[in-house]
Amino acid sequence: MLTQLQQNRRIIQDFTVTSLAAIPSVFGRLMYISSLRDLSSGRYEHAGLNAVYSDEAVQQALAQCHAEIFESILELPLALQQGELRRCLASMSEGFCNSVIHWRRMEAYRVLIPEQAPQYLKELFCSNLRALLEILEAGCSTAHPAGLLPQRRGPALPPGQASSRIRGDSGIGSGAEVSIAGLPD
Repeated sequence: MLTQLQQNRRIIQDFTVTSLAAIPSVFGRLMYISSLRDLSSGRYEHAGLNAVYSDEAVQQALAQCHAEIFESILELPLALQQGELRRCLASMSEGFCNSVIHWRRMEAYRVLIPEQAPQYLKELFCSNLRALLEILEAGCSTAHPAGLLPQRRGPALPPGQASSRIRGDSGIGSGAEVSIAGLPD
């Protein structure tokens, strides 16, 4: 019989290979796993995993995976976080600048935080995102005086994929041009 830890590892491996591997940015992966969580109950829903594993095991494994992805972002230098965030927001159907502006104004990134994350990590994440979004929005204002780009409509995703229309070109550190000039001290 598998121990709980072994079963969680098996579920995370299955989830990583079948669901996360195709998502190129770490913020995209965080968005995807966050989209599996019901905000009113905090429970994760993944039909494929629930068909194979017990509900309790799926909940524990997805919560653990969510926390690991979240923490991996915070371990990145800010310049890499900026590049990953840029890659993720550029893949959204509303276009990069529109997404940046919306995320900053609505603080949409708050739904990405794992429920059980320590308060200091929640605060660090939000602080980093506020600063990075300000930098990205300033770049949009410079590049496009109105601050907005025309909306881009991407192709529909197959059933079961994240509704944020995540697409990307490559993974972490793959030549993303980032600048942290203008970060508040």
